[in-house]
Amino acid sequence: MKKTSPYLDRDRELEIKMTPMIDVVFLLLVFFVWTASFSIVENSLNAELTSQLGEMEVQQDDPPPEIDFDEVVIRIFWGDQPTWTINDLPMESFDDLKDRLQRIAKIKNDASLIIHPEQNVPLGAVINVFDTSQLAGFLNVQFATNMISE
Repeated sequence: MKKTSPYLDRDRELEIKMTPMIDVVFLLLVFFVWTASFSIVENSLNAELTSQLGEMEVQQDDPPPEIDFDEVVIRIFWGDQPTWTINDLPMESFDDLKDRLQRIAKIKNDASLIIHPEQNVPLGAVINVFDTSQLAGFLNVQFATNMISE
């Protein structure tokens, strides 16, 4: 038995379905929009600087970010109440100590912070400084002790 060819009936009109093609084009369009980079080119921003010198005073409250702190040493002394120094710089109050520690931690929080209390400092005052240094964000807090030689 002879099989009839499907091409014998060429008089019929060829029907092309456009819906799948439109779907593919739409998906390609969505893909390219999602993967396109919309960042601003740096060279297109105006970055001209003036050569005139300013006349404002520079405040030196915060240490500059370039300073690399090898270690920060907090000494705690005891009289009627505790007094503190940070790297031999006396602190006026506990709030001053807290503010200074927060500023240093913003610059370099992985610096070694060494808490060095005197022998007669109560434990509560040492723990307050330890807690404050942890809340400021220091990652490496250590304690120094006085060695008693015999």
